[in-house]
Amino acid sequence: MQTKQVGYILIGFSFIIGFIVYIFNRALTDIVNSSCSHGTTCPMWGTIDFQTNVGLGLLAILLLLGIYLAFFYKELTRADLPKQKLSREDFKDAMKTLSPEENSLIENLIDAEGAMFQSDLVEKSGFQKVKVTRLLDRLEGMGIIERRRRGMTNIVLLKLPRKAS
Repeated sequence: MQTKQVGYILIGFSFIIGFIVYIFNRALTDIVNSSCSHGTTCPMWGTIDFQTNVGLGLLAILLLLGIYLAFFYKELTRADLPKQKLSREDFKDAMKTLSPEENSLIENLIDAEGAMFQSDLVEKSGFQKVKVTRLLDRLEGMGIIERRRRGMTNIVLLKLPRKAS
């Protein structure tokens, strides 16, 4: 489900909650008016105010979150990924020490100009998610790649190896 749709759903829920708060507030007011003989000094009025404020606070949080997701949240796309000029020659020495599976991931990253979503890497490599995660952990430990968290996904960035001086 896209983020915009989630935002619209939250906005809809906030209107439903607003309606429910209004109905309960009216019902509680009627109950307190008919059952409390102390007038406005009755402690039940404080309870109504508290219940109403909690409901309105929840409504405000959901409404603001829904508006943010629906109208202001920018979904990250493949076009937003950083591009690098990379060649297989840049990684020739490093690839000699890697396993065939790790080399496959590096090849996919080079073909994608050095950056791709981890989920796309899983799809292109044909490996299971767990295997890709473990391979990326190892590559990250060696300093060959870097993973950056973006919302609910990772972007895998290929790092240029340092030349021995």
